Amino acid sequence: MRTRLALALLVSVAMSPARADPPRPRLRDWGIAIGALPPGPLDAITDVPGVRVGHVTVARGTAVNTGVTAILPHERNLFRDKVRAAIVIGNAFGKLAGALQVNELGEIESPIILTCTLCVGKAWDATAGYLLGLPGNEDVRSVNPVIGETNDGFLSDIRSRPIGEADVLRAIREAHPGAVDEGSVGAGRGTTALGWKGGIGTASRRLDSGVTLGILVQSNFGGTLTIAGAPIGRALGTGITPVGGPGRPGKPSGGSIMIVAATDAAVDHRQLERIARRTLIGLGRAGSAMDHGSGDFVIAFTTSHQPPIADDALNPVFQAAADATEEAIVNSLLRAQTVRGARGTAEALPLDRVRQLLADHRVLPAS
Repeated sequence: MRTRLALALLVSVAMSPARADPPRPRLRDWGIAIGALPPGPLDAITDVPGVRVGHVTVARGTAVNTGVTAILPHERNLFRDKVRAAIVIGNAFGKLAGALQVNELGEIESPIILTCTLCVGKAWDATAGYLLGLPGNEDVRSVNPVIGETNDGFLSDIRSRPIGEADVLRAIREAHPGAVDEGSVGAGRGTTALGWKGGIGTASRRLDSGVTLGILVQSNFGGTLTIAGAPIGRALGTGITPVGGPGRPGKPSGGSIMIVAATDAAVDHRQLERIARRTLIGLGRAGSAMDHGSGDFVIAFTTSHQPPIADDALNPVFQAAADATEEAIVNSLLRAQTVRGARGTAEALPLDRVRQLLADHRVLPAS
């Protein structure tokens, strides 16, 4: 009896989650706002009604640091209840499965899955199986999963293609409304950005018309970090150290970003393309020049089925797209935690130093 009790206690302790570090701040926690438009209640992509996000983080020692992030426009059968969509390319050094059909037909019929570069095939197959298995899809013979990626091969053994079908299905099935985890989670577990640990970031804007636009990013790109116009990266240098120390080969260069833009605005495919292009303004503000080796992709969709608004009503939506993208990128870095990986270490942004630099540039409000 005592042996069983001890064994049960041991199993209970082993399964208990480790004590989490205190949450790192988001940009608005420091009182810094990008642009004049207010955020939604959560300042997240899930402020758009119906949108759901799920993460599965795959971390095994230092060898594997990757994951899956699923974005669902709504909770219904997406193949039967498609949403208007568009995909825009800033620089096409990357793999975005499903993009051609989305732009040909102007709609998305699957969850949007983000993962690692060499995991796209596995994620496509798992998502296709999910769609084919939904009630009402028994006679379906063609589906178009939308799978985006960035290369996390610096922090993860990407050649092992560590994502499995169960990881993708779990991310889809556990996707939920409400607050979105950010930083080194899901598809952002193994990413780096602007010389530091990158990851998942999100933000939103609410317009006077009642329209909401939300952004989610998987940041993994190069450049010089800029926050609200302040050249923070110049003073910080880099927090990425290859195995063997600075100057050793293997340091990531270039990189990529996946930007997912969701809205409930009544817009069509052409207007979604126009909105998606404005997210690249936010990418540039944050410090990217979209390097030769960077895959910079934007997936935009609307949950509205109403007739499209007039083009001259789009200006505030354009502003929302640029501002929320910039903020989401900064959030992805602020919230990220240090990860030691297969080829080196990506440090989290040093918060005290960043705060001081923002104060020096008069970006941080006086306390």
